[in-house]
Amino acid sequence: MKLKVGAPALLVSLALTTLTGCSMTDDNNSGDLPDAGTSTTAHASDAAEKVSSEIYDLIGVKGKATEPGPGVTGCSGKDPEKYFQVFHAWTFTPASPDALDGVMERLKADLPKNGWKVVDFGRDTSKNKNVTLTADNDAKKHSVKITHWATENPPQLNMMVVSGCYQVPDGEKVR
Repeated sequence: MKLKVGAPALLVSLALTTLTGCSMTDDNNSGDLPDAGTSTTAHASDAAEKVSSEIYDLIGVKGKATEPGPGVTGCSGKDPEKYFQVFHAWTFTPASPDALDGVMERLKADLPKNGWKVVDFGRDTSKNKNVTLTADNDAKKHSVKITHWATENPPQLNMMVVSGCYQVPDGEKVR
């Protein structure tokens, strides 16, 4: 599995800070990005894909997801050769345009039953007033922001799954 940081890294970094900056429980209570433990980038990317797959299953609607793999970015203020964060952005398009009716409210109810804490739910400030949901899973050290693009043709769900800050094992570097 080859991972890389591309041009969208700056935007992703902003999204990651927004999602995990203060939401996930942080053991040191400093408001910093939560510690996700020690891992290689490959194992951490696999974990992010698994989290995305679990969320896909919770959507409970037939459709298709885009298939970009996870990416890796640094943790703000930490050595980029030793510390990293994983992000997995993807979009879900339902088989039927009206299939997403009520899905955000259902996710708001179902995510907590599966270890997630909904930390934000409501309309965004865009012209379309999209419904957004942000949730944290402290056990998995991941956050997700789901946006329902109801006015798109066809309507879609946009996902951004992000991890806490990992440290590579001794002798390893972020790849």
